[in-house]
Amino acid sequence: MIPHHNKKVLAYSFFSILFFIVAFFNSCHHAGSSGLSADAMKGKELAGKYCQSCLLLPEPFLADKKTWLNGILPNMGPRLGIFNFNDKQYPSSKSDPNIGGIYYPDHQVLSYDEWGQILEYYSEAAPDSLSAQQRKNPIQLNTPLFTAVSPGKHYRNPVSTFLSVDTSVFPHRILQAEGLLKFIYVYDDHLQLKDSFHFKGTVLDIINKKDSMILCNVGVINPNDGRFGSIQEIATAKKAKDAEKPRVLFDSLRRPVQLVEADLNGDNKKDFIVCEFGNLLGALSWLENMGDGTFTRHILRATPGAIKAVVQDYNHDGLPDIWVLFAQGDEGIVLFTNKGHGKFEQQQILRFPAIYGSSHFELVDFNGDGYPDILYTCGDNADYSQIFKPYHGVYIFLNDGHEHFKQTFFYPIHGCYKALAKDFDGDGDLDIATISFFADYAKQPQEGFVYLENKGNWNFEAFSVPQAQSGRWLTMDAGDVDGDGKPDIILGNFSVGPIAGGQAANWKNGPPFLLLKNTGKK
Repeated sequence: MIPHHNKKVLAYSFFSILFFIVAFFNSCHHAGSSGLSADAMKGKELAGKYCQSCLLLPEPFLADKKTWLNGILPNMGPRLGIFNFNDKQYPSSKSDPNIGGIYYPDHQVLSYDEWGQILEYYSEAAPDSLSAQQRKNPIQLNTPLFTAVSPGKHYRNPVSTFLSVDTSVFPHRILQAEGLLKFIYVYDDHLQLKDSFHFKGTVLDIINKKDSMILCNVGVINPNDGRFGSIQEIATAKKAKDAEKPRVLFDSLRRPVQLVEADLNGDNKKDFIVCEFGNLLGALSWLENMGDGTFTRHILRATPGAIKAVVQDYNHDGLPDIWVLFAQGDEGIVLFTNKGHGKFEQQQILRFPAIYGSSHFELVDFNGDGYPDILYTCGDNADYSQIFKPYHGVYIFLNDGHEHFKQTFFYPIHGCYKALAKDFDGDGDLDIATISFFADYAKQPQEGFVYLENKGNWNFEAFSVPQAQSGRWLTMDAGDVDGDGKPDIILGNFSVGPIAGGQAANWKNGPPFLLLKNTGKK
C-alpha cells in the first residue's frame, strides 16, 4: 500500500454506516455491563435496536476513552444525522459535491439525548489507556542474512509510491515511482539509474509490458471522493518514449490503488481488476476489455477500502477467482468466486474490527498441505485513532481446505503495513519480511523493518538492520535483484505523513529506496 493511509473513515454508505455504528455499540463483552450507569446501559440498548446481523466490530477496549470521545465518535455522528453536539461541530463532508445528497441522512436518526447516552456508554466502558504490546523476545538489531545497499541516486524528500523487482528481463532491474517528482525510475541490478519516464500523475501500481507500462494513477493521493484516478499506458521503447503521450485506458476512478490483469470472462482478452480505495465512497471493479481499445467497467462491490486483490483459480474449475482485502470500515477478506460470463459470487472469508487498519495480505501455503493460507497485516494509523495499538502486527490464518481460516500466529508490530513470505534463508520453510509505516519510532525504531526467521512450530525469531532506520517504508517488494538465486528485499522510502509519538528520524535525507541484499544460501 500505499499512502492512502488516512483510512479509518469507517463508512461507505449511510445505511451500511448506520448498521456499522449501532452494531458497534452493541459490543461490550470485555467492558462488562454491571458497572455501567443507567444512561450508559440505555446507550447500549439503543444500539441493539438497529443490529440486524452479526459483524465483527470494534469493542470499547480497542481504543482508549479519549480517542473514542474526541476522535472516532465525533466522526461517526454525522452518519446518524448528528452534525453537532453540546456546541461542538462534528466533521463531515456534507458540502463535498463528490459525495452526493444520499450519503448523509436528511434528518437525525437519534435524538441528542440518545446520542449523549451512546457517548456515555463509551465514556464508561472504554479504558483510560491501552495495554502495551507484548513480545517474548525483543527485535534483534542485526542479522547476518542481509547487507543494506543504497542506490546511487539520492535526492531530498523521497516519496516512493511504488517499488518492485522486475525479473521479466535479464539482468534484473528495479522499478520505482516517485510521487513528488512525478517520475518512474528504472535501476539496474547494481542500483544505477538507467532510465526514467516523466508522468504527471501519482503512480501506485505498474503492470510492466515489453514496450510499455500500464499505470495505476491514484489521482489525488490524500483522502477524497473525487473521480480523479485513471488507468493509463505509456510507451517505454526508446524510440517512442519522448514522443508518445500517455494513453488513457479508463478514467473517472475513485483513488485506485492497485491494478491486476487477468482474462476474467474467458474471451481471450486481458481485463483489469481495479481496487478503488476511495474514501467515503469507492468500489472494487473489473474493466472488461472490449477488444477495440476500450473498456467497460463492472462493479463487483460498491464499497470503499479495496486495497489488495489476488487472482487465483481457488476451486480449480479453470476460471480465475479473486481474493480481496477491504479496509476503510467494513474490513475483511472476501473471495469472489468466478461463475463464468463475468459473474461472481461473494463469500466473506475473514472479518476484522474496523479500527484495525487492515493494510495488506498474501496467499501462501505455510504448512505445505496444498491449501493457500493467509498472511495478513494491520496497522494503518492515520485518522481518528492515532494511538499505539497492541493488536497491530502480522498474522497467519491457516486454511482447513474448506474456506475456514484459523489464526495460528501473531507478531505485534506497531503500524504494520506489509508482509511478504519467502524462504529467505534457504532452509526450506517460509520466513516473513515486514515493514511498518506507523512504527513507534521514538522508542522502537527497529519496527520499521522486521525480518521474522522461521524456526519451526510457529516460532519466529525477529531481526532488523540498523540501516533500515534511514527511511520510512511504505512500499516493499522481494525478488532476486542480482540474479544469484536468492530473494532480496527492497524498501521504498515515503518520507512524509502523520506520525504517532513524534518523528524520531530524518527520513527526508534518506535514500529513495534501500536494497537488503541476501547473503545466505540459495
